[in-house]
Amino acid sequence: MMEKSDLANVKSSSSHVHIHRADTSLLDLSISNSRVVVEDGGRILTPRHSNPDSFETFQSNQLERGLKARHVSLLSLGGAIGTGLFVGSGSALSTCGPASLVLSYAIMSSVVYFVMQMLAEMTTFLPLPGSGAQSFVNDYLSESFGFAIGWNYWYAFSILVAAEVTAAAIVVQYWITSVNIAVWITIFLVLIILLNIISVRFFGEAEFWFASIKLITLTGLIILGVVLFFGGGPSHDRLGFRYWKHSPFKEHIVGGSTGRFLGIWTAIVKSGFAFICSPELVAAAGGECRKPRRNIPKAARRFIYRLVFFYILGTLVISVIVSSKNPRLLSGSSDASASPFVIGIQNAGIPVLNHIINAAILTSAASAGNSFLYSASRSLYSISCRGLAPKIFSKVNRFGVPVYAVALSSALGFLAYLNVSSSSANAFNWFSNLTTISGFISWILVAFAYLRWRRAIAYHGLSDRVTYKSPFQPFGAYYVIFFISLLSITNGYAVFFNFNGPDFVAAYITLPIVVFLYVGHRAWSYFTKGQQNWLRPIKQIDVITGLDLIEEEDANEPEPVPKNLLEKIWFWVA
Repeated sequence: MMEKSDLANVKSSSSHVHIHRADTSLLDLSISNSRVVVEDGGRILTPRHSNPDSFETFQSNQLERGLKARHVSLLSLGGAIGTGLFVGSGSALSTCGPASLVLSYAIMSSVVYFVMQMLAEMTTFLPLPGSGAQSFVNDYLSESFGFAIGWNYWYAFSILVAAEVTAAAIVVQYWITSVNIAVWITIFLVLIILLNIISVRFFGEAEFWFASIKLITLTGLIILGVVLFFGGGPSHDRLGFRYWKHSPFKEHIVGGSTGRFLGIWTAIVKSGFAFICSPELVAAAGGECRKPRRNIPKAARRFIYRLVFFYILGTLVISVIVSSKNPRLLSGSSDASASPFVIGIQNAGIPVLNHIINAAILTSAASAGNSFLYSASRSLYSISCRGLAPKIFSKVNRFGVPVYAVALSSALGFLAYLNVSSSSANAFNWFSNLTTISGFISWILVAFAYLRWRRAIAYHGLSDRVTYKSPFQPFGAYYVIFFISLLSITNGYAVFFNFNGPDFVAAYITLPIVVFLYVGHRAWSYFTKGQQNWLRPIKQIDVITGLDLIEEEDANEPEPVPKNLLEKIWFWVA
């Protein structure tokens, strides 16, 4: 980030400083097509990554900008919906019971809501190029925390590729069980890798339609659940809350009230997988749009409605149409051949629809794997540009794709082949645990960064220039830190009742990895740069540079005016 003196020097040399926001955007946690640029004597310059004292020639085509506004809008709408809800929810229902399932998603929705609000508040105040979860941790805590969280995000996204490929293979087994699962894994991995090494325009178009299918499918399933609840199915059997009458809170591991509490806690841990990285993606998409100080708060305020409609109502529908004792649920006594939605449709006697929905869920799994590989490679590209990863990962091919970053990110996706030697359910649970804890750690650091940001705002006397103030803060940040820290420490508690090596590693390996990354960078900073402070001092947190530019841009950017009724509806939705 530029120091104020550097910006002043540039301005005094008859240069023009402004924000370049691309017409099209890249959806990522910390990469931006936008830049603070300086037009000086015919040259267009931009501050170097992680170097406030020098400038480099602004090159707007390092990465291909092929995502259109409609792509970003649909990705932000559908980014919080994945196979964690479509497939992973079956495991929580089977193990913990219907009431535990719905309650767990409601509790986790409250946590994710506050994470979204914190990110939105920081991004809205200073929506500079590259703003995002990683940059906030880096700028408001320390470079060492930024280094650790950058690699943690890359690791989480890369593991999520394996998780989604595993989920896709599980869904295919609904139709075909005679073919070795390695065949389906290979097909999905090849497809995902190909989509990520060709032009991003094809990626954006594919994800636009995949996200559309995902949203339409889940909306239709919620409506169908309401119909079945009131007996509108072919058999006119009114389901009501039939499956809630017996063991709504299942006992888990031990009996009695303790067992029921452990069932709820296990459901909360499992539900975390469905939410991982969703607020970061929504915030990143909003930050790359025009008029960010208008659009980011709008997206943040409406995020709660998405959580209630898609997650809480979605799990309520699952609990109504499927019994937790159904043997076909994930982690049940049989194989993991279908999602709870498909099982419920089949049980209702509705012909053909179960195959259509299963195909839509398969599309969702492949789509999510595709998106996560894209995000993983761009995260690696970003930390490479910041000098926090080998420079080779910032190189792009003639299509504007960081191929070396894609290659390394793809490598972790091959962990999906663990399915060949273990059951699909076990492998899916391993990947869920790995990625869930990575996301939890990121949320904790985002909350700490938010608290430091608030202190910096107060220190510099800028409270009256904060345009979006989210409700219930800073108590929401304390809630996220306390609850997610407790969840991270206890997420693998079950292995201590009946110790299992692989499950223990999956539950806790992420914690020492992040600690190792932080300590390694901290030691390097101390011995090579002589950095004494563990945290960036409040007075050194820069929340001023670029603020005048942001306010000027916001004042000069006209409000979008819908031309017809369709545009008016679209502007309200997105």
